[in-house]
Amino acid sequence: MLEACHRYFHDAASVLGLSDDVREILVTPKRVVKVELVVEGDDGRLLHHQGFRVQHNDARGPFKGGLRYHPSMDEDHAAALANLMTWKTAVVDVPFGGAKGGIDCDPADLSRTELDALTRAFVDQMKEVIGPTLDIPAPDVNTNGEVMAWIMDQYSRHEGFSPGVVTGKPVHLFGSLGRDEATGRGVMYTAREALTSMGRALSDVTVALQGFGNVGSHAARLMAEQGATIVAVADHGGGVSKADGLDVTALVAWVAEHRTVAGFPGGDAFDGQGIMAWDCDVLVPAALEDSIHADNVGDVKASLIVEGANAPTTPEASAVLHKRGVLVVPDILANAGGVTVSYFEWAQNIQQFRWELVRVVTELEKTMVRAYADVATIAQEKQIDMRTAAFVLGIKRVGQAALSRRALKRQISMD
Repeated sequence: MLEACHRYFHDAASVLGLSDDVREILVTPKRVVKVELVVEGDDGRLLHHQGFRVQHNDARGPFKGGLRYHPSMDEDHAAALANLMTWKTAVVDVPFGGAKGGIDCDPADLSRTELDALTRAFVDQMKEVIGPTLDIPAPDVNTNGEVMAWIMDQYSRHEGFSPGVVTGKPVHLFGSLGRDEATGRGVMYTAREALTSMGRALSDVTVALQGFGNVGSHAARLMAEQGATIVAVADHGGGVSKADGLDVTALVAWVAEHRTVAGFPGGDAFDGQGIMAWDCDVLVPAALEDSIHADNVGDVKASLIVEGANAPTTPEASAVLHKRGVLVVPDILANAGGVTVSYFEWAQNIQQFRWELVRVVTELEKTMVRAYADVATIAQEKQIDMRTAAFVLGIKRVGQAALSRRALKRQISMD
């Protein structure tokens, strides 16, 4: 995954004509932290895990990025995702840098009290390198508002009342209205803007989604509210489809109870592995990385792909899609609604003033529409794909900020 992120970076760096030394500076993380976590389990046994935090770049503001609790979490994984966060925050022009991290654990194997203890141990080890003006974590895979609340509480025990140390907190604990659905809402906005550029609208397209967690479920609901027909959804348990459109509200309720779309009575079951080949207008990969790859990209029938997940398309597949004329709205643009509203939450915490939901939604729409237009303009001017254009925009903004913060004898162009 890290190799793929670097490949996308270098494609954009070549468009900008960056020298090797500037590329090396921009792609190298500023800090990598790895900690040992040992806590006592409910049965008295010792639970041993490792925690990671990769802080990639803070030229444009404090480090920002999610915490992922997953057995596959390691330094390379964190480094790749931190890299993406740097460019993502720059693309939507929020004043943050990029970071990522997590713990190599499976929350399904832990009780709530064990997960709480592990989270607090992680904070104890990381408290010197996170903070409201240093590094602000957020939810990611297998973490949520409750985990963020534990982090805020543990950090505040050391540093005093600090709601701004994390975002994605419960609304009743200094979180922001609209944060839960923010990533999915951003996916909907960018899908709408992309369709408009194609002379179409959400009200006349069919949509298939891989993943029905926080991002996929909200994206499906919001697109359905705009008239889109959700024809297929797949997740870790299986898939469900309906040619004339699934009842998304009923499907959300089913998943809340059964934790998978499998078995939903309002549609036909299918093997979830076939979702990428679904006959639809819009495909939304909203699960894990590398979902569209060399072995299945030839089966993709959608004319528009909107990446709700981080790095769901490999470089090889991305090149094939571009050659075929499939419009891909890349992850660092499409799923940036989450970090955008995280910025709104952080700002509210700093201001100690709560925004109304209508303000959050309005500001998010303005941000996503502007970012899409910025990326599309670069893609058109330089005759490149949207992914490369998004990286070009992100690199330019980060590079300009970095250069403005230090006096260099050699002038470096970021044009």
